[in-house]
Amino acid sequence: MQLYLNATSPYARIVRVCLYEKRLVEQVELCWCDPWVEDSELLQIAPLSRIPALVTDEGEVITESLLIALYLDSLEERAALVPANALAKTLALAGLGQGLMDAAFNVVISRKHGGRDVDETLLGRRRLAAIERSLTALEAHTRIINGDTERTLGVIAVAVALSYLSFRLPEFDWENRCSALSAWHAQVTASESFTLTAFA
Repeated sequence: MQLYLNATSPYARIVRVCLYEKRLVEQVELCWCDPWVEDSELLQIAPLSRIPALVTDEGEVITESLLIALYLDSLEERAALVPANALAKTLALAGLGQGLMDAAFNVVISRKHGGRDVDETLLGRRRLAAIERSLTALEAHTRIINGDTERTLGVIAVAVALSYLSFRLPEFDWENRCSALSAWHAQVTASESFTLTAFA
């Protein structure tokens, strides 16, 4: 298999963490690329030029991090990313993590191409408000309060989103504002799968 990715994409990091959790990392060739370069090799397999993109051994191209994670989960029984006995809870948490990630990523990209003034637009204000609401919801989430750190897809998505927020938008200072969430995140990200995939 081949995985097209870069070192700063939170979406790609979700997949990399999953590869380590499923013990599949040695079966995948990492193809580092720039999705913003129009003539890149990535365009030949993924016309939307989005990362991550996984090329399976059968030649199928799977995009979108959560879909790739579901595929990887089907290849190896150990360390279930989406446990059958907690399907709804896992997917609900994954959706919250993905939403936080989307809002943060779009803030970063919008500022990169339009400057900080974009924060004052309707969409800009909506993205910032979504981040704040997500942090509030996560701080009060029963899984965080109960200290559940089993690295399912939901936990991985939330932890990567929070790490991305620290990496790209440190002004949110969520670590000092959300004590329960910060302690939970520190426990989750102390694992090998997170330390080996840290943003660079």
